[in-house]
Amino acid sequence: MTNELYSHFHPDEHRFVDKAQEWVRRAAEQHAVKRTDFLDPRQAFIVQSLVNRSGDVGLRFDGGYAQAERKRAILTPVYRDADAEDADIGLLAVTSDDARLSQLDHGDYLGSLLGVGIKRDKIGDIHVGPDYCHCLIANEIIDFVRLNLQQVHRVHVYTETLPLDRLRPIVPALEEMNLTVASLRLDGIVSDVYRLSRAKVLQPIKSGRCKINWKPEEDPSKPLKEGDVVSFQGFGRFRLLEVEGETKKGRIRLKIGKFV
Repeated sequence: MTNELYSHFHPDEHRFVDKAQEWVRRAAEQHAVKRTDFLDPRQAFIVQSLVNRSGDVGLRFDGGYAQAERKRAILTPVYRDADAEDADIGLLAVTSDDARLSQLDHGDYLGSLLGVGIKRDKIGDIHVGPDYCHCLIANEIIDFVRLNLQQVHRVHVYTETLPLDRLRPIVPALEEMNLTVASLRLDGIVSDVYRLSRAKVLQPIKSGRCKINWKPEEDPSKPLKEGDVVSFQGFGRFRLLEVEGETKKGRIRLKIGKFV
């Protein structure tokens, strides 16, 4: 890959870019069909960018339902209809007789899924309801997961596979908060959202523990804009919902939505 193309991506992304470029090359030159694992939105953007540069490859994304965040990509030779290829996504339902199921969260389910020995890339979106969890999972491993997932955070569970049209998606809740900040700098907003000192967020940002729109960001002074989704490792995610203007003292009013 040319250095010019690498310059568009963060160094931590170069390995994935190489892999995606090989998918594109094989679809264009060897007429191969590639179905990827689940991609986050940033990875999907990279694949789309590389396909756009090629022009000889068909592409579609599918996460099992229309609003999916994590999706599988299907790359095909340009003469094949990517829409006709199956994304091979299954739906795993998790339930329990134990009332403590209602206390489990996304992290509990994800940790237990990974605990049976599968990779994160094989898992799509996870929807946690009050008395169930619906997990989108790559079909090639869903039976393995169904047989081996017996407990989630010390709660005994039952699993079954369901048709995708039985999915009951949960829209992520946003806890809104209002802030006034001196600037739109990443470090200042992160420190205010999570009530940490500026000093405590600087090093984690510089060491790659922060992402903006799923892209690693190591510059604490990076300005945020409306719509940006920020993830701070160990603390969660938030979205900058609105820049509401300035106060009389010249500070900037923001509306933030924390994912809960």
